Amino acid sequence: MDQAFYAGHQAAGQKEVMQVGWVYQRAVDIEALKRFRRELGKGMMGRLIERSPLPFGRHRWVAAPESSELEIATTVRPRAELGDWFDERTQLPIDPESGPGWRISVVPLSDGSTAISLVLSHYVIDGIGAAVAVTEALLGMSRDLGYPPPRSRPGLRALTQDAVETARDVPSVGRAVLAAAKEARRRQQDVTHSQAQASLPVAVSTRGADDLVIAPNIWIRLRLDEWNARAEALGGTASALAAAFTARLDRHMGRTHGDAADVRLLLTVNTRTMDDARAVAVSFVRVGIDPNGVTTDLTQARTSIKQALKDAKDTEDESAELVALTPFTPKRAWRHLIDYAVSDPERPAVCSNLGDTGPAASRPDGTLCDAMFARGASQNVTRGWLERTGSQLQVFVGTSMEMNQVGVCVRGYQPGSVTTRAALRELAERTLAEFGLSGEID
Repeated sequence: MDQAFYAGHQAAGQKEVMQVGWVYQRAVDIEALKRFRRELGKGMMGRLIERSPLPFGRHRWVAAPESSELEIATTVRPRAELGDWFDERTQLPIDPESGPGWRISVVPLSDGSTAISLVLSHYVIDGIGAAVAVTEALLGMSRDLGYPPPRSRPGLRALTQDAVETARDVPSVGRAVLAAAKEARRRQQDVTHSQAQASLPVAVSTRGADDLVIAPNIWIRLRLDEWNARAEALGGTASALAAAFTARLDRHMGRTHGDAADVRLLLTVNTRTMDDARAVAVSFVRVGIDPNGVTTDLTQARTSIKQALKDAKDTEDESAELVALTPFTPKRAWRHLIDYAVSDPERPAVCSNLGDTGPAASRPDGTLCDAMFARGASQNVTRGWLERTGSQLQVFVGTSMEMNQVGVCVRGYQPGSVTTRAALRELAERTLAEFGLSGEID
């Protein structure tokens, strides 16, 4: 599954990263941050992807060389540019094959505070996995996963080992071929989807279409006790409030979801277990939320989410059988699959609830920070691609009981209206106010 996630995005020219950000209202302990950086390389982040010499072989994990040095800015940055600085960090070169697979940067701000950014390849680890890796590094808990050094296998031995492994996978590949044929027939019969594809935005000649851009992002910080109290007062839970906030903001952005009257959401579900070394250990659950009444009553939203989670648990994931075809899937097929996903007629928003970070993850220099967040980001996005794919909305929510804080990161784009951070911020402030909430926004 990890190889499928990477190969699909690579064929489509996409690069996804994760970012963790911390802010201290003072200077930080640089030597402690250097130790933190070294410890990160001793866990799940201390690895890279190595391709098989066979065109149809499996990728392998290998141990990463020494990670890049701590990047310390020598120029003080204006506090008002904090959001810009975090965005800029997400665009630095990250490569899960040749490295570096992650970077840590530090910048002093004009008000005496300090910001720290950790950016890592999403093909090496996901959000929850990153939280685990950060916690283990700060606690000095190294994890020996037994990965060999890069290119440590002689050519002939590598070919032989991978050929044997491929032969061993033949039965599962056979089952996957049958499942793929069934899936192909289903898609051919998907008339609704075909019609929706015809109505998708068509690529137009846009000035600066090849310019690299960053979709608008904002970071909201709220008091955890107020967030939880508001959720309870509305008859819901903290996770239901996060989904309702996403749905309400989605409606204010003017996004549409095909023929659906409600807002369609994809909720992430953590499937990571103890000693789990997968890069991607999440599943998605689709749910519809009516945004009209959620600011006064979360009961219906909570019920819908509960039912969607139950249905997903009780339904077998037929697509799981297709994973065995990953090494045999050509780039053209991956591009088709990515296009199919992008052209989803329901255009769901994504709400990713990372849960509580735990006490260690908020101490990158060994002491408690004043604020932190975690979010996903994309690299090498062009203006033309944004316009062609149309609107998007992703909301990442994480909490820290120790700091009594909720961090909500929003990435949103709507052609012609929500194209700047200022526009996204205005809608987010309006949405928070409707729920009786307020927070600091960068």
